[in-house]
Amino acid sequence: MTASQKQAPYLKALCEYAAREPARLHVPGHKGGPGADPLLLEAIGERALSLDIPALTYGIDIGPDPTPFEEAQQLAAQAWGAKRAWFLVNGASQGNLSAGLALAHHGDEVVVQRNAHSSAVDALVLSGLRPTFAAPELDPELGIAHCLAPQTLDAALARTPGAAGAWVVSPTYFGAVADVGALAEIAHARGVPLIVDEAWGAHMAFHEDLPAHALSLGADLVISSTHKIVGSLTQSAMLHLGEGGAERIGEDAVDRAVTLTESTSPSSLLTASLDAARRLAFLHGRELLAQTMQTLADARAQIRAIDGLDVLDERMTGRAGVFAYDPLRLAVDIRGIAATGYELAPMLRESGDINLELYGQNVVVAVFGMGERALPEATRLVSALREASARAGLDPSGASTSFAAPPPWGELAMTPREAFLGSQEAVPAADAAGRIAAESLATYPPGIPNVLPGERLTAQTLAYVQRTLELGGSVRGASDRLLHTVRVVVEDGSHGGRR
Repeated sequence: MTASQKQAPYLKALCEYAAREPARLHVPGHKGGPGADPLLLEAIGERALSLDIPALTYGIDIGPDPTPFEEAQQLAAQAWGAKRAWFLVNGASQGNLSAGLALAHHGDEVVVQRNAHSSAVDALVLSGLRPTFAAPELDPELGIAHCLAPQTLDAALARTPGAAGAWVVSPTYFGAVADVGALAEIAHARGVPLIVDEAWGAHMAFHEDLPAHALSLGADLVISSTHKIVGSLTQSAMLHLGEGGAERIGEDAVDRAVTLTESTSPSSLLTASLDAARRLAFLHGRELLAQTMQTLADARAQIRAIDGLDVLDERMTGRAGVFAYDPLRLAVDIRGIAATGYELAPMLRESGDINLELYGQNVVVAVFGMGERALPEATRLVSALREASARAGLDPSGASTSFAAPPPWGELAMTPREAFLGSQEAVPAADAAGRIAAESLATYPPGIPNVLPGERLTAQTLAYVQRTLELGGSVRGASDRLLHTVRVVVEDGSHGGRR
């Protein structure tokens, strides 16, 4: 451990600037607190406002090299084992946007895991890349998507010889971890870089009992949503470039893409939180994670003892698309009780003020952070689950809420960019079959995008999405969340149309 890793140089520079009480003849207009609304001042405090300092401030992010900002990013790269790390203030979504734009320097096609985050689809729109989608493994019992199998990636790359890269997700929302080492070998054997959306796995670098993190397994560019588990402020994230990624993608290409997609007024509070979260993870991550994992192991045992409930854990390992499992996700299998996740979640809020990260038909997910110490929320969750499941009663079949597999995807008739930017109109969902979608339709569960911009809609897919809504699910990406209408491309011979 180096002495510098014990510091938070960017945060320290902000504090020193604020302590000098300088003449703030620059933005923001609250001037470090005196110009703020009293309610805001009371809510977050003068100390936080005093650290809200703009970019291009001497001694913080400009001045002699390395500046405190540059030093903070260098320390982050060392902590995660990257060649270079970028602090992101537009979330991991900015990392996905940057990845797509960087890949577009090397070609116009890309292989993408089908249950990629919506920001990866946004990246396809911005970059113009034409995707070849690779299907993740779908759990036939739980109705949720796991990770991409290595053989599936190999087949998709074989169908896309001009691919600029391969883009996968690991871990998933539900904690499944991909065989990233094998995926990297396959991508590199095909001569392309591997991009890993590891938004949910920033903590995995800091304890040997956790699944290995993507950079250590050969990934070239890794999106890391640091705020999710490691504990920086919401909307802050990092983008990590691997040693091989510098050659396969190019450091300059990534740097320009990050600059293009970030605000010109980045929040110093977000950046400082990344600096501090890196310090906490590097210095104390191992012990904190050990405490959290033990507490959650105990909580899982208690939940499994509740009639009708089970948990997702290391027993998932070995299932299709599950190479390993991340224990910081507490996913509860509720198929044995007579309630869906959509019904159970309100019960938990009412009985224990329990607010979940995610709830679907068969599974509800609670997320725990690296820095939680006593973890009283685990005890609260177990108690609330016990009460709510008793209210719901048991489902004698134990499987009455299972989902049918989604229908096959429609033909990709144009790139997502062409569809998103082209002339389009909203039509009744009943009339949309056969038209080209101008928007995404992603039902939850299982969370796989059923339709993406540029794909031709089918009657089977539309019926599946509608059925999911009737069962209490939701659809993401649609301009009409109730799906009375769907936005479609205006093709030659179709009527109407508006931008």
